[in-house]
Amino acid sequence: MSIATALRNYRVAAWVTGIGLLVLVFIAMPLKYFFGEPRPVALVGMMHGFLYMAYIVCTLILAERCRWRPLDAVVILLAGTIPIASFVAERQVTRRVREGRAVLGSG
Repeated sequence: MSIATALRNYRVAAWVTGIGLLVLVFIAMPLKYFFGEPRPVALVGMMHGFLYMAYIVCTLILAERCRWRPLDAVVILLAGTIPIASFVAERQVTRRVREGRAVLGSG
């Protein structure tokens, strides 16, 4: 798999994971805690868990192809657990991979 393919897969996974997390945090959880409706959290939470696993795999493949430092990969992986962070990380990773630079370092 080329870096371009790994980057494309990572970008898709980052967006899908980010959208899933936003739905979970800003729609499903309020429905549970304000309206007593726990089913959306169960469904969306499970979906986000599966999507996050795909995000992990895509991130690790890209990290291996681009020879990221392990700490850089961990920080990018954590972005999938913070609402909106996966979108920010995706933009930074895409820009730096296309420029051939280190993901988090100054290189």
